[in-house]
Amino acid sequence: MIGWSSALWLSAILAQGQETNELQQLRRQLQEIQKRLDALERQQSLPAMAPPPGAPAEPATRPTESWTPTQPMRIGNAQNYINLSFDALMAAGWSTAEDVESLQTGGHDPKERGFTLQNLETVFEGKVDPYFRAQANIVLQIDPEGETTIEAEEAYLETMSLPWNLQLKAGQFLTEFGRLNPTHPHTWDFVDQPLVNGRFFGEDGLRNPGARISWLMPTPFYSELFFAVQNSQGETAHSFRDDHDNEPFFGRRVEQGRVKNLGDLLFAPRYAVSFDLSESQTLLTGASAAFGPNGTGGDTQIYGVDMFWKWKPVNHHSGFPFVTWQNEAMIRRFEADAFPGDGTIPALPGETLTDYGFYSQVSYGYRKGWVASLRGDYVNKMETGDYERIVGIDPNRDRRWRISPALTWYPSEFSKIRLQYNYDDRAHIGEDHSIWMQFEFLLGTHAAHKF
Repeated sequence: MIGWSSALWLSAILAQGQETNELQQLRRQLQEIQKRLDALERQQSLPAMAPPPGAPAEPATRPTESWTPTQPMRIGNAQNYINLSFDALMAAGWSTAEDVESLQTGGHDPKERGFTLQNLETVFEGKVDPYFRAQANIVLQIDPEGETTIEAEEAYLETMSLPWNLQLKAGQFLTEFGRLNPTHPHTWDFVDQPLVNGRFFGEDGLRNPGARISWLMPTPFYSELFFAVQNSQGETAHSFRDDHDNEPFFGRRVEQGRVKNLGDLLFAPRYAVSFDLSESQTLLTGASAAFGPNGTGGDTQIYGVDMFWKWKPVNHHSGFPFVTWQNEAMIRRFEADAFPGDGTIPALPGETLTDYGFYSQVSYGYRKGWVASLRGDYVNKMETGDYERIVGIDPNRDRRWRISPALTWYPSEFSKIRLQYNYDDRAHIGEDHSIWMQFEFLLGTHAAHKF
């Protein structure tokens, strides 16, 4: 028993000694690592050593990397994750039309002979946090009377992490109707907007405060469904509840009103789908609609279809050459209630007025920085309204068409110069010729636009 006890006691001492040796070895390794870290910190804190004889001298401090417009804004050594840009769009030209404002249907179109500041736009865009991104477009304009106006064209918030490929947008935004309406003037292929957009959506396009939800459908090709709910009043809801500055619209006095229930809102669904026809060809088509009340007390429905095709060879250089073909067609159904008369305007019967219009444009980027384009516009009415037989032909519904060739030169991605000619033919008014030269420059970082 004494011998076995002595053996067990000796084994325990040996095991304890072995464990002590392992702990000491681990401690020494940790101390060695700490020494290396301390030496590295001291090395980084010391000034740069002098170069050996014969070697070129190096600066004591590394030069700061220069900032470029494609990087986030920097304040000191920090980075502010917001894209800030300023875009100036201006035009100069001449027209045979005495009243250029009645000839041009867009608020950003050239408005007078001589010079026009079409659009001075400041854009704030960036990520709010991992869940939201935001954008604001603040626009300044100078009208023909020399007065400066400022407007919040867009200011909205978008989600980035909703499940099931959903996205929610809320705020003030351009309604996603067709190809042109959701875009800003500096992205257009022409100096002015198409006639059908001006006639149906007014000078500033269809936009208002509201919310929009979209669903990127799980298909092997791009397929997305949009549904927006917005206010239906104001000058940015031209075919809906706009008071038109107290001027008659379709022969009647109209009222703007306020939102009292769901029936006073504007609803705008859209479906877009895109296919790659080949390695060099892409096709994108869509269908849109807008429903809401109008200022006469009736309802307005606008329907539209659009198509965009692009060819760009696989061996292109900086995106050139390319060919694009864009088309939009719309039809508007305006339910005008009966008007009792007000002393200056006679009593008018209730009626439904139907108008339509379309445009088609082709652009050919034949060499780097140079693009030749051609657009054709046409708008007309389905029938003469009963009110027109009483108060006379309405130029806002009368037939007109336009042909516009244009040539654009992009010295860089931050500037462009465009020359455009317009031939206009308006029923009961006549023909007009206009020529415009457009200039644009961009400062700062501007977010990429949708395809």
